[in-house]
Amino acid sequence: MPSYSDDLALARSLARTAEAEILPRFRSVAVARKPDGTEVTEADRAAERVMRDRLAEERPDHAVLGEEFGDTGPDDARYRWVLDPVDGTAGFTIGVPLFGTLVALLDDGRPVVGVIHFPALDETVFAAEGAGCWFRTDEGEQRVHVNAVDALSDATVTTTALHSSDVTATDDQTPYRLTDLVRQAGKFRFVTDCLQHALVARGRTHAAVDTLMHPWDVAALVPCVREAGGVAVPLDSSAEDVVFGGSLLTASTESLAHEVRRLLHPAGTTD
Repeated sequence: MPSYSDDLALARSLARTAEAEILPRFRSVAVARKPDGTEVTEADRAAERVMRDRLAEERPDHAVLGEEFGDTGPDDARYRWVLDPVDGTAGFTIGVPLFGTLVALLDDGRPVVGVIHFPALDETVFAAEGAGCWFRTDEGEQRVHVNAVDALSDATVTTTALHSSDVTATDDQTPYRLTDLVRQAGKFRFVTDCLQHALVARGRTHAAVDTLMHPWDVAALVPCVREAGGVAVPLDSSAEDVVFGGSLLTASTESLAHEVRRLLHPAGTTD
């Protein structure tokens, strides 16, 4: 198995580079709307620019996929960096300090390095394939593991929002049965964006659901949860690629992931 230690070190440094652009703008930045209706700020754009500049210097033969500036670099590149400078822009714009910076590396499409950095909290969850998952605070670093729970009735389950659910799905969205999940989970909470998956990796919760995801939302989360001993899969069992699957379920065990996936699927469909 190849070592990705140098790539992980670079990914962590990229997140810090982005932080220098993000934190000075926190609670004071203007908000604009993208064509798809989602919010964007100069913090998002500036942070991605500086990360891309670093990668152009240190990994010039690698491709880059970012939320703000799309897909660049060689089409046949083995390695692709995936960047989300501010995951949780909606919360960031109203002063909620739970947003994250996501940095990932794909090796032939496989997510092998992931960094989930929380600039306002000064905390980081990070992992590389074969090297475990780690949690850093100002008190140091420690290896973390999922908290294995098999039954939904014993699990703490979270989600970010109600989109693409039986509560608020639009005509072009899958109406996942979130109502049933709320009723049958041992405990259910709403937790913002990447934080909910970091909590699964740290063993603080047991499953996290995101019904609508882009590749830059997903790529960094997968190595962290998997290296912590957990499961990371799309909600749609027919999706072949977790990073580009359009949704994400993370869970502490295979059996819990299967139960959540089965329950969420709309009536008349199968998992």
